[in-house]
Amino acid sequence: MEKKNIDWGNIGFGYIPTDYRYVSYFKNGAWDEGQLTTDSNIVLNECAGVLQYAQTVFEGLKAYTTEDGHIVTFRPDLNADRLEQSAQRLEMPVFPKDRFIEAVNQVVAANEAFVPPYGSGATLYIRPYMFGSNPVIGVKPADEYQFRILTTPVGPYFKGGAKPITIKVSDFDRAAPHGTGHIKAGLNYAMSLHAIVTAHKEGFDENMYLDPATRTKVEETGGANFLFVTKDGKVVTPKSTSILPSITRRSLVYVAKEYLGLEAEEREVTLAEVADMAECGLCGTAAVISPVGKIVDHGKEICLPSGMQEMGPITKKLYETLTGIQMGRIEAPKGWIHVIK
Repeated sequence: MEKKNIDWGNIGFGYIPTDYRYVSYFKNGAWDEGQLTTDSNIVLNECAGVLQYAQTVFEGLKAYTTEDGHIVTFRPDLNADRLEQSAQRLEMPVFPKDRFIEAVNQVVAANEAFVPPYGSGATLYIRPYMFGSNPVIGVKPADEYQFRILTTPVGPYFKGGAKPITIKVSDFDRAAPHGTGHIKAGLNYAMSLHAIVTAHKEGFDENMYLDPATRTKVEETGGANFLFVTKDGKVVTPKSTSILPSITRRSLVYVAKEYLGLEAEEREVTLAEVADMAECGLCGTAAVISPVGKIVDHGKEICLPSGMQEMGPITKKLYETLTGIQMGRIEAPKGWIHVIK
């Protein structure tokens, strides 16, 4: 299929509407068959559950053109699993896993002309989401829902290379210990908006959130998990029941162990020990890894030995290996790459 006339190398990380999106409706206790639609608008009652009580969850994944010309997605089964967990936590009906993967297949195939070519640095971002759609005035779960998937081509997260960023230790809490921090709910991201705007005004790129109970342990940022490398080359990721189980982070830990032969562990990481780390990164779907060069804790600067010029050596190996797997340059573990076309 002929690709759309888009300057793939110069698109940003923003919304560009594509030709098709997927929608399925939940009513009277069951999901309908679902279908593709060309209508990008959603009409809702003014009292819809999502508008009144923020009953919405979402996912994020990408479709890539691999080196051999296939269009693939990366571990969509884990996105389906996480959406299920998110929906259950907000008392929403589960969209079946097999249907989730099939819906992703359909919408990506229908928008094949928007999947950027290999080597462009761009990808097709896929956003499955679900929300309560019927009128709800009392505080309770909605009775009707919509499951939708939109897609949009996005450019490389880093233009001109992944330069290390500077982050601050936030005074705000991202999530409560027994709250919703472990699911991908829209309300978690709404909670982080004031904190990130504040950080940007103060000249920082992102926040480091600490555990709200003791404020001594590293949790995550507003939209990514942390990954550290110790001075003896061990990969460490923070463990907490109130952070999102990042698919990228789990994949990087596997890559560290099985592809690079590194020690890797998930454990509690205290703020006090961060100054002794050699490298730090933020990991997520958008950038894979965003290197961190400096962390500022209320005026006290923690400068990572990896510096402010480029990724640390182990972080770079992790990044290059995982992106190589995603793009088909490196053989993937069984089940990681889902071929659509």
